[in-house]
Amino acid sequence: EVQLVESGGGLVQAGGSLRLSCVTSGFPFAEYALAWFRQAPGKGREGVACIDGMHQTYYPRSDSVRGRFSISSDHAQRTVYLQMNDLQPEDAAVYYCAANRIDEIMGGQELDPDYDYWGQGIQVAVSS
Repeated sequence: EVQLVESGGGLVQAGGSLRLSCVTSGFPFAEYALAWFRQAPGKGREGVACIDGMHQTYYPRSDSVRGRFSISSDHAQRTVYLQMNDLQPEDAAVYYCAANRIDEIMGGQELDPDYDYWGQGIQVAVSS
């Protein structure tokens, strides 16, 4: 059974930092892409970062998170992280960890929300 369990969310002041973690089980970690998505109230699910088994990383082409968010993974711990710096009120959302076989993801679609497996989500709130 595939499991993705997020932790590390919470309330932070604008300009602050949080590090989200996603502990995984039930699939061959190195053969999967791991990604973080977020969804704010009334908005669609947005991909913010992805990492594959070769530690290749992907971020949105927009400037929404570039330079502030960083994804990493620890294969031994089967964990993927999202370091979020300089958080702003517009970053407030429920953040989800997701996993999908790398060979099923077409180039350029690493941040499309078509992943097979999802965590339960974790809330990130940012006060101004």
